[in-house]
Amino acid sequence: MKSITIQGQLRTESGKKATRQLRSQKLVPAVIYGGQSEVNFSALEADFKSIVYTSEFMLANITVEGKSYRCILKDLQFDKVTDALIHIDFLELVEDKKVIATLPLKYVGTPEGVKAGGKMVIKMKSIKVKTLPKYLKEFIEVDLSNLQLNENIRVENIIADNMEVMNSPRIPIASIAMTRQLKQEEATAAKAAPAAKAKK
Repeated sequence: MKSITIQGQLRTESGKKATRQLRSQKLVPAVIYGGQSEVNFSALEADFKSIVYTSEFMLANITVEGKSYRCILKDLQFDKVTDALIHIDFLELVEDKKVIATLPLKYVGTPEGVKAGGKMVIKMKSIKVKTLPKYLKEFIEVDLSNLQLNENIRVENIIADNMEVMNSPRIPIASIAMTRQLKQEEATAAKAAPAAKAKK
């Protein structure tokens, strides 16, 4: 699984004044929780970019005061006016403690419905799962090969070994819609059928 390394500095002061000072140095305040103790730190805004501005799921190896923490991204806060990153939360991974994570869905295979002239509509790009850290992965693969025209594939159809899927099972994640051209062709064929019978 992809991971990034972040070098952090321990934060001893909190409050708006301390936060403003950090931001003037292009540092972003952050916190690590979920482990033995909460760790408040800051790091350069540039160091967070590859984990913040991506749809990929990855781990963050964060070092603060010589101690390393293996984490996943949990929450982000952006300035409402400037859209700048102003705070970031990380969850420390503890071996025997289940975590809730959002994993991307990777769709594979050419659906039968697409071969028949339909259009694939992706309705969900990720799902929420609860699992042990050792089972976390970059994405969950969903095979669409058998999906027919006008059919849906739902959350309950996702194969996620050793994971509890937190989303509602009946929610559609992808479907094959009939294209306008196909609808027109079917309508034309339907109109032509009675005319052909009448000629007989």
